[in-house]
Amino acid sequence: MLIRSWDRGDEQEWRAWLAEGRDFGLLAANGGPGEGPVLVPTHFLLDAERGEILLHLAAPNPLLAAVRADPRVTLAVTDGYAFAPGHWRGEPGTPTSYYASVHFHCTAELVESAAGKAEILNRQLAHFQPETPDIRVVPGEGEFARLLPGLRGLRLAVHEVRAKFKYDDKKPADAQYAIADRLAERAAHRPDARHPRRDQDAAARTQVLRRHQRRTD
Repeated sequence: MLIRSWDRGDEQEWRAWLAEGRDFGLLAANGGPGEGPVLVPTHFLLDAERGEILLHLAAPNPLLAAVRADPRVTLAVTDGYAFAPGHWRGEPGTPTSYYASVHFHCTAELVESAAGKAEILNRQLAHFQPETPDIRVVPGEGEFARLLPGLRGLRLAVHEVRAKFKYDDKKPADAQYAIADRLAERAAHRPDARHPRRDQDAAARTQVLRRHQRRTD
């Protein structure tokens, strides 16, 4: 991912962005010789303090075989995307894409023991399903224990985080505000059913204004 100096996000910024509820991404592993990368959309649990990411997959998932051959993986989280037409952006009238994207470069550890998988699942349940604290996975007990053999856990040790917030930060303030107004207008006039990008336009507008305020501060 190319990151220009004006697009770069620091640790405080990407942590806050993810903490708003972004816990679904695209996990990529290297495929075998002559193959392309293996990609899996997945929920994940980030433990930034420990520098690790936890998730689980079904045992037949081809990404697991890729990890056994090469444990280097990348998890990408992207949101707040919108198309900016060229006539919004002034001369020379070049259109572009707005988006926020955080990439975690990691080493994956496959977790196959029942206790290890239960720990990952319980931490995920506590995060994604906090309203049912009594529902937890205990090896050898209950329905969840019966399903454990069909799952594999993944523990990703994070080595590098690269964050990009591409919202025309190199433009002057009046240009950014004008683009934010355009995004607001487009979001307001897109019916939800026919144009699901409405929420993304609103999210991109929020990021344009936030990045501008952050720059001026």
